[in-house]
Amino acid sequence: MKEIVVVGGGAGGLHLATKLGRLVRRRGLARITLIDRSYSHVWKPLLHEVAAGTLDTGVEQVGFVPQASRNGFRYWPGDMTGLDRAAKRIRLAPLLDRQGQEILPERDVPYDILVMVVGSTANDFGIPGVLEHARFIDSRAQAEAFNAALRAEVIRCIAGPENATLDIAIVGAGATGVELSAELNTALDLATGYGLPNLRKRLRLTLVETAPRILGALPERVSASSQAVLEREGVTVLTNAQVSAVEADALVLKDGRRIPAVLKVWAAGIKAPAFLRELDGLEVARNNQLIVRPTLQTTLDDSIYALGDCASMTPPGAERPLPATAQVAHQEAPHLAKSLAGVLEGREPLPFTYRDQGALVALGRYDAFGSLGRRGLLGKQGGLFIEGWFAHLSYASLYRRHQLRLFGFWRSLLYWMADLLRRASRPGVRLE
Repeated sequence: MKEIVVVGGGAGGLHLATKLGRLVRRRGLARITLIDRSYSHVWKPLLHEVAAGTLDTGVEQVGFVPQASRNGFRYWPGDMTGLDRAAKRIRLAPLLDRQGQEILPERDVPYDILVMVVGSTANDFGIPGVLEHARFIDSRAQAEAFNAALRAEVIRCIAGPENATLDIAIVGAGATGVELSAELNTALDLATGYGLPNLRKRLRLTLVETAPRILGALPERVSASSQAVLEREGVTVLTNAQVSAVEADALVLKDGRRIPAVLKVWAAGIKAPAFLRELDGLEVARNNQLIVRPTLQTTLDDSIYALGDCASMTPPGAERPLPATAQVAHQEAPHLAKSLAGVLEGREPLPFTYRDQGALVALGRYDAFGSLGRRGLLGKQGGLFIEGWFAHLSYASLYRRHQLRLFGFWRSLLYWMADLLRRASRPGVRLE
């Protein structure tokens, strides 16, 4: 029996393992193993809500063990550290408990087909002080750590003098930075409703972007509308502003300006995990992404595939690689599942074709904007512009579609109903 190992339980990896498990389990063609350092999955586009405290990760998480049991694959906890392509084995670091005690020693896992889906992180670009003084929200643990720090600073602010302010700076005005800016305002609005008067007015939030406009990957109308909403809610938006250093209590800009901030979030750029550069000679891009062909196979090894943020694939005739977005990963995962099912039956792997379906951004409870399709329903460059309740509904449907892929219709329906009941009975923001 063939061994297919999927490393990384993010949206792309979990979707791939689930879909592939369903396709091959009855045929007995392969054993699917999913490896991830965590024991559960939280959809990455929700992490800004985790950071702001408006999402309960204990409720929204997907446990790998029950998901594997229901869908015909195995889950194995571990953190990949090495690769031996000749022997077709990957190396996992020792497995430790919360006290740092070793549960399992360093070990090898064999594979016939290996799929890397290890995601990406923000890129510090080597700027002094970023790693020491800024926070990241690229994982559930990082988002929860930021939320804990946020609640501590809120308490200090409330206990301080009446003119005390809560100074927060976010670097990077892509979707993560913009949505986090709005969600922090939403969280403090909700906290005010639970008996913390004037808290919202104490927030001084600055969003810093190197490019000429925020949301540079989205159409200009989406960018302009989003910036107008943020500024209306009190966010200071700085464009054409480059950070030269991060200090304990401030950002320092290249033009000499200093932005005071007790909390600093780094959401600029992307890079794949650094260990990918050490994977037995596989070809990587400057930002550590594994370079893959249209079949999603790595350029130097037909038995190793990569998808999602950790993969760099340039479509035939295109000038640049596909963007590192959830939309790309969600299209690649079912495609690769179908392709690998065919490979197990002796067919050639299928080339992947990306279809741009547009982009959406939600600004907390204030507004949402987006474009449908690259050219949209009206054939215009940039897509059909949408806003308001329809954009909010479209944005919410992205997560519901993610659940549908993982759980199927009936189980997803139960999750949706339970979510409605929870929202009606629980505080809208984490207060403890």
